Formats: sequence, C-alpha cells, structure tokens
Amino acid sequence: MSHEATSASTFRYSAVTFDCPDPAELAHFYGKVLGLPVVFSTDDFTLLGQEGAAGLGFNRLTDYRRPTWPDPAQEKQAHIELGVDDLDSAQARLLALGAVRPEFQPDPDRWRVLLDPAGHPFCISALV
Repeated sequence: MSHEATSASTFRYSAVTFDCPDPAELAHFYGKVLGLPVVFSTDDFTLLGQEGAAGLGFNRLTDYRRPTWPDPAQEKQAHIELGVDDLDSAQARLLALGAVRPEFQPDPDRWRVLLDPAGHPFCISALV
C-alpha cells in the first residue's frame, strides 16, 4: 500500500483565491453579490466567508494583468459560476454593482458571461 493511501491526513476545501490589483475592492464586489462578510483582511489579502463554510479569497498581485476574454492574449485561468433565478434581473444587479458585460456572449439565453471589477470572467446561469 502506498504512503498516500495510508496517510491519516484529511483535506477540506477551504477557499478559492483570485489574484487582483486591489483585494478590498474585489472583496467588496463579491461580498455584495454573494452576501458574504469579510472574515479576514490585510492590505494584501481579503477572505470572504461564513463560519464553517468554504470562502472566497482575493490576493494582491503587483504585476496583475487583466484577462482579455474572449481574446486569448491573456487567458482567464479560472472563473466562478453563479446560479440565479432570473438572468435579466441578476445581470442588471451585477452591472449596478460594478460588473461589465462583454459584447461576446456564447449562449446568452442559457448563461451570461460578465467581468468582475478586476476583469475576471464569471458566469451566471438559471440552469444551476
């Protein structure tokens, strides 16, 4: 039996962290969107979450380069999917909070691609 199979270590999903130029700004955006409070914050890192649940982190990267989606010049490395009840009203709320709707939409009747204030693409869908 390998060491990996007999190890007593337990792993828990704790957070996903996005690189960005301003952690407080991006945490404010997602905190409003998801209704999550700040549970930890420094000048270079902010974590949103609830006690006992996975969180969403934001890490300052001094040479951060915004994704250029859908242009592959600066690919997105990851994106978040958000389930919503109504695409149009959810999109309107997200735009009011600071999201941007790129012109290119692969399947706007099923899901919408938006960009957060740091340029990370994220999707909203009523199918989730």
